[in-house]
Amino acid sequence: MKIAIVCYPTFGGSGVVATELGIALSNRGHEVHFITYKQPVRLDLFSHNIHFHEVSVPDYPLFHYQPYELALSSKLVDMVKLHKIELLHVHYAIPHAYAGYMAKQMLASENIHIPMVTTLHGTDITLVGSHPFYKPAVTFSINNSDVVTSVSQSLKDDTLRLFDIEKEIFVVPNFIDIEKHANPYTECQRDLMATKEERIITHISNLRPVKRIMDVVEIFDRIQKEMPAKLLMVGEGPEKEKAEALCRSKGIENKVLFLGNSNEIDKILCFSDLFLLPSEKESFGLAALEAMACGVPVISSNAGGLSEVNKQGISGFLSNVGDVNDMAANALKILQNQETLAMFKEQAKDESRNFDTDKIVPMYEEVYEHARNSVHC
Repeated sequence: MKIAIVCYPTFGGSGVVATELGIALSNRGHEVHFITYKQPVRLDLFSHNIHFHEVSVPDYPLFHYQPYELALSSKLVDMVKLHKIELLHVHYAIPHAYAGYMAKQMLASENIHIPMVTTLHGTDITLVGSHPFYKPAVTFSINNSDVVTSVSQSLKDDTLRLFDIEKEIFVVPNFIDIEKHANPYTECQRDLMATKEERIITHISNLRPVKRIMDVVEIFDRIQKEMPAKLLMVGEGPEKEKAEALCRSKGIENKVLFLGNSNEIDKILCFSDLFLLPSEKESFGLAALEAMACGVPVISSNAGGLSEVNKQGISGFLSNVGDVNDMAANALKILQNQETLAMFKEQAKDESRNFDTDKIVPMYEEVYEHARNSVHC
């Protein structure tokens, strides 16, 4: 099948999943065309089955804000006609499903009927989409998609609660390539980051307020008071400076490394003993799943879809949002005993196998067939 994937090409979870999905589909014999404003960060290799088409937005003085949706819908029309694309898969309701619908209408005027699958990832629903300014457009885009999927049951429930949805929503969880994350643990590599006695705690995100970055620092501060430890903070975002200032005020700045954005997530997780994700909202928790796949247990909030990924007492522990004392206590339960830590590491890895690429990607292929059949009916 010839599939066009529209996504944000950034470090965020939706862009990562969309890119990994395209790569997995190409490995299964599909021809995949990424259509976005920049090459996706996880798209390292091109082949005869993977293509990238850049969306350029002309800079007209008439427009105060350049119309990306218009440029994207026009590019979709051109690429569908040029490459005989058979299906659009758009990630994020706004602006991608909206632009996809406009492309479908332009193509239909030329008697080209192409199905569109829309995948909801989280903030397009819970933050952006629920804003009164965008709500009508989001509702329209979802209801006019041929098939709609969400990355968790929690997100599906939120969507049905917040919007007047007429479409069935299929839950297709996020996934990872287990083989790719099966990096061998080597003590000599770990010594680059910490001493043998230190536990390595990691957080990876876009450092936005919704990730509760200050809670990450507070949890770590409680941990390091009980045992030698280092905190690795991976990502860039608006909370970084505040987090650095909090570390200085607590006198722990020499125990916290801010590593910025990185394409070496697996290498960083290979060093890690524990992963912190105390988010206020989390539609799925892809970062937690990636940690688990590398054998890193997770301390998280119970927000959104996290409980569908991080299993209480198995891959880690969940606490109420903001309860840093409980999160720190749970972290210490795992970290203070080497045998307990080893058990949680193995259990986290085992739990992650439920979300392996080979189990989830066929679910998308079934969705695609359903979408094609709905258009041809």
